[in-house]
Parts: sequence; structure tokens; C-alpha cells
Amino acid sequence: MTTTIADALSAARQRLDHALSSAGRDTNSATLLAVSKTKPADMVREAWQHGQREFGENYVQEALDKQQQLSDLDDIVWHFIGPLQSNKTREVANHFHWVHSVEREKIARRLSDQRDPALGPLQVCLQVNISGEPSKSGVSLDELPKLAEQVASLPHIELRGLMAIPAPCDDPQRQRKPFAALNDALRHLRSILPDAQLDTLSMGMSNDLEAAVFEGATMVRLGTAIFGARH
Repeated sequence: MTTTIADALSAARQRLDHALSSAGRDTNSATLLAVSKTKPADMVREAWQHGQREFGENYVQEALDKQQQLSDLDDIVWHFIGPLQSNKTREVANHFHWVHSVEREKIARRLSDQRDPALGPLQVCLQVNISGEPSKSGVSLDELPKLAEQVASLPHIELRGLMAIPAPCDDPQRQRKPFAALNDALRHLRSILPDAQLDTLSMGMSNDLEAAVFEGATMVRLGTAIFGARH
């Protein structure tokens, strides 16, 4: 039997609620981000019809095309979660509400300079290479405080927290270690940037949602679990 988006969304919400409850957390303390990359606009619309409002995209042009097709849905919150190159910052700065993947001061400065002030501040997370993988995007933990101070000082963007994609691991207990390290890093940033609204931990996907929630995730990113396998 084919699973509908409505059924998949319901199952994803139940899974998140159960993880939050098991962690002793309020069921409203984490947001489900539906990652719609490679999926058509009509599937996003269907998810919206069943109450989903926060959507994550990895590819700029694909996202812009969807946004145009869904322009009648004025309460969608668009999150850019993919690698961001300098030549794409203007589009991202003015067509998204959130960016989770800032890892360099240059990119943050371009987003700030190119953001239309009339849109209000762009909400930004810094991507951390929490597992120290040479091939993985993200700032190192050692360089994180410096980057956070730089980004927090920029106009037209608001530093909200951290994002990470740890190295794959199937052991639930070992999965928690990098998420705990990211949570510790956010606590440290709060101590050195007391005026910043550092309230966001964007971490946890289909295979490690529970571990992320136990370590304080406030946004979890689910794609295949909601929309099916990616093309």
C-alpha cells in the first residue's frame, strides 16, 4: 500500500512527539522541518494542506522555482539548508527566511549586505563540522567562537544557533556524542554573546532523530520519511 504524504507527516510528527516525551521535553520544543529537495511543488503543497509550514531546500534554483509555483501560500517558512556559494547569496538572502549552512564570514557578510531590509532580519545558523570530517562542510569547533562573533555583529541577519550533520552512525548511544558536543558549543556561545538570540539547534535526521532530540535539538530535518525516496 502506498503511503500518502498525510500519513507520512502524521507518522513523522508522532515520532518527534514520542522522542520529545521520552527525553522529558515539551512537545512544542522542537520543530519538524520537511526537507523537500528534488520533490515537486505539488508535494510541498500537499504537505502544506496537512498543516506543515516549515520546508527545507538544498538547491537554490530548484527552490526558487517551487516558491514561484507556491506563491499563493504566504505562510510557508523557507529554510535553505544546503551548501551556499558566493554567487547564490543574493537569491538566498531575499527568498528565504532561514539559512542553516553558513560556515564562512564572507558568506554571512554577503547575505547581510544583500538582504532587503524591508524583509526583516534573515535568520542564520552556523554549520559546524562536529565530527571533524575532512570532506564535510562546516566550521571547526575551534574556529566557531570567532565566526559567531563576526556574524552576530552584522546587520540584516540574526544569528540564531548551530547546525550539524554528524558522521553516519547506527549506534543510538554513540549518535548522541556529537549532538551533545554541539549543544555544549551553543552554551559556550551564549556565554560570550549574551545579547544574541541563540535558541536553535538544527540537528537530527531520519536515522538519528531520537539521539538529536535527547541532546536538545530544536529543529529536526526529515525528507525521505515524509516525501519518499529522493531522485
